[in-house]
Amino acid sequence: MDEVLMTTRTIRKTYPGMATLEGAGVQLTRIFSQPDVEELDPFLLLDLFDSDNPDDYQRGFPWHPHRGIETITYLIEGEIEHGDSLGNKGVIRPLGCQWMTAGRSIIHQEMPNPKERILGTQLWLNLPRANKMTEPAYRDIQAKDLAVVEDEQMHVKILAGTFRGKTGPVKGTYVDPIYFDVTIHAKGKFEIDIPAEEKVFLFLLERIIQFPDGSIANVEEERGVLLSEGDQVMVHSEKGARFLLIAGKPLHEPIAWGGPIVMNTQEELRHAFKEIQDGDFIKD
Repeated sequence: MDEVLMTTRTIRKTYPGMATLEGAGVQLTRIFSQPDVEELDPFLLLDLFDSDNPDDYQRGFPWHPHRGIETITYLIEGEIEHGDSLGNKGVIRPLGCQWMTAGRSIIHQEMPNPKERILGTQLWLNLPRANKMTEPAYRDIQAKDLAVVEDEQMHVKILAGTFRGKTGPVKGTYVDPIYFDVTIHAKGKFEIDIPAEEKVFLFLLERIIQFPDGSIANVEEERGVLLSEGDQVMVHSEKGARFLLIAGKPLHEPIAWGGPIVMNTQEELRHAFKEIQDGDFIKD
């Protein structure tokens, strides 16, 4: 039998992030967004909120609409109260996640509670053309729901996807991405096989990771790393590190994007904003 040769992914592009003001005046760092959609398909946007000053974030994100996407809010420190037009209400707490399918229409708000620090990310995941107008849905994931894999080299919290036989609480979504919170212990390593057709992005939370080709990613210089094509991810760290791993199969579909609405054509986009203006956005 012929031996199957694995291709290890390396760094393709790095993303330092850009300071941005969003919502009612929330200071955050935008890691990638609209100009990057082609190279990051099916992912649309990734924001980092990280501050120990409540003035930076407490005004939050008051009621606003979404269509055509899923938003994934993963909180590491702090608390965020949320509510939506489906009637869902609750609080995202540390290591909790709000996974919201906007589908055909949803209006929601996210309001951080003033604490000493808030740290988390929000990822926008595109919906396929066939599912843009699906029923909106909401998943409230708590820390206890996360699947965990740990050994002497690393600790992996699984929100979505499967690793070493354990599967995260979110599965069967329209894109079915991988979403891990990975901590590598000092002198440890992390490796996983991911199909070559999937995009893989690492978001650094702590310290430095190194790849087999000798290249490094340092949280002080590049917060985000898009990996090259390949079918294996291998990283290690001398002093320990932490990062989020997201991966998903590209949709290869046209994108028409205006603010909180992401569709496939400009006509669909105009129609969505007309419905908002006319008060017909939320469907029974």
